[in-house]
Amino acid sequence: MITKKICIDSMDKITSFVKIINEYHGRFDLVSGSCRVNAKSVMGIFSLDISRPVELYIYNEDHADYIVKALSPYIVNPKKANLAHV
Repeated sequence: MITKKICIDSMDKITSFVKIINEYHGRFDLVSGSCRVNAKSVMGIFSLDISRPVELYIYNEDHADYIVKALSPYIVNPKKANLAHV
């Protein structure tokens, strides 16, 4: 399993994220606090607090590099995230 922190804080981002993630086979979960939903489900995503970055769990490790590259616009850069707290 691979974990990435992502930001999908608008309807446009949610729609395009789900479109991309549905191009890949396997299981993908989004986690915010104690809530875990299927990352391929728009309705599930709406049950999360998307005002903050959420964790994406990628269980398809065979194609993880391709998936991470496709989702790169949504992945939170750890360096930028650390600077925001300074």
